[in-house]
Amino acid sequence: MNLVKTYGTIIKKYADTNPKTARKLIQTGLHLELFRTRHLATKGMPAAYQKLNTLAVKSTLFALEHPEQTAWTNIFTPVEILQCFGLNSLSIECLSSFMSGFTCEDYFIDHAEQEGIAPTLCSYHKDFIGAADSGVIPKPVFSTTTSMICDGNINTFRHLEKQHGIDTFYLDIPNEYSKDAVNYVTAQLKEMISTLEHITGKVFDMDELSLVLQRENESKQYYKKFLEEKKKRYYPTTLTLQLYMLFATHLQIGSKETLDFFRSLYEDILTYPEFQGKRIVWVHLLPFYQETLKHYFNLSDHYQIQACDLNLDYMEELDVTHPLEALATKMLCNLYNGPYAKKADFVASLAKDMNADGVIHFCHWGCKQSSGGIFQLKQAMKTENIPLLILDGDGMDRRNSHDGQIKTRLEAFLELLNNLDSTI
Repeated sequence: MNLVKTYGTIIKKYADTNPKTARKLIQTGLHLELFRTRHLATKGMPAAYQKLNTLAVKSTLFALEHPEQTAWTNIFTPVEILQCFGLNSLSIECLSSFMSGFTCEDYFIDHAEQEGIAPTLCSYHKDFIGAADSGVIPKPVFSTTTSMICDGNINTFRHLEKQHGIDTFYLDIPNEYSKDAVNYVTAQLKEMISTLEHITGKVFDMDELSLVLQRENESKQYYKKFLEEKKKRYYPTTLTLQLYMLFATHLQIGSKETLDFFRSLYEDILTYPEFQGKRIVWVHLLPFYQETLKHYFNLSDHYQIQACDLNLDYMEELDVTHPLEALATKMLCNLYNGPYAKKADFVASLAKDMNADGVIHFCHWGCKQSSGGIFQLKQAMKTENIPLLILDGDGMDRRNSHDGQIKTRLEAFLELLNNLDSTI
């Protein structure tokens, strides 16, 4: 018996008749996951990643139990400002992944489509809309999103704002960096702060924001040192942990807990041996549930994911003396903001720098950004003579997973990488 699937079936049953009970079941499941991570951690999981698992689960659980201290966001929102108001961030992408982890994503996606949400909308967005509109996910005190990268964000948040009467702030981010653009975005951030002061009754402290950015800078320095070591060392990971990294690099960046995680990550990898297997750079989302991918990459000492571009979308140091301008610059200069060629060139450079044997790009169904830039990415990899595998599927909806195709193409790609050594 698949206990997780059975538990998910029970959640779906109650979601239809008693959404508050379904929410309690989800909360109970997250509490059990916290206990498991702390006391019954998976054999072979590094100590630092146990901290990451706790960070991700606690953040999601807090959002469900304390909606009055929660803001709905996307992963590119300047969460550093929200932290200064004591608000926890719950993103569309991460909450939907947890629903998929409970194997109940199909119910919420269908719920959204039955409301009239377009079937072609990204499944992460449909899942979140379904979870919110069904009443399983409680209404937050605030929501905010950016116009950058994903063209579904604005419409999804508008729907949620209208449906639930949520105070929502939209950040319009130009496609190119300039001094005028920085001033334009900075003015919006000041307006957002004023809105948050009115909603929360708290006075914003610019010095506190500078401290958050300082911790963010320190976290990124530890992360860079970790990646430098990972060029040569074995440090086991899983698809889920790589996805959880979004909590550390985005939703909780700048917090004390996140800084502690990155410090532990760097110190922990120094105790691991050299890696003798194949190194992979992963591009875009990770379908953590897919069995073949789990078999080859989860805690594997043969094939190791070195890095994922989503976690490296802005690694420059932030100017703590001008924190709002720094956050504006961070969004404007994000790897994903602007032409796709910027991302393609970065991935090629990252693969070379990480001594990667190959690159895997996961083309998430419904994401125009991931599918639209394939040919540019192919060209960049061809120029650098780096093997590239493009997989099609869905990051969280199992019904859109082409398991047989993924298995065939992945195994052929890994065989190619293994055969390259014998021809050199």
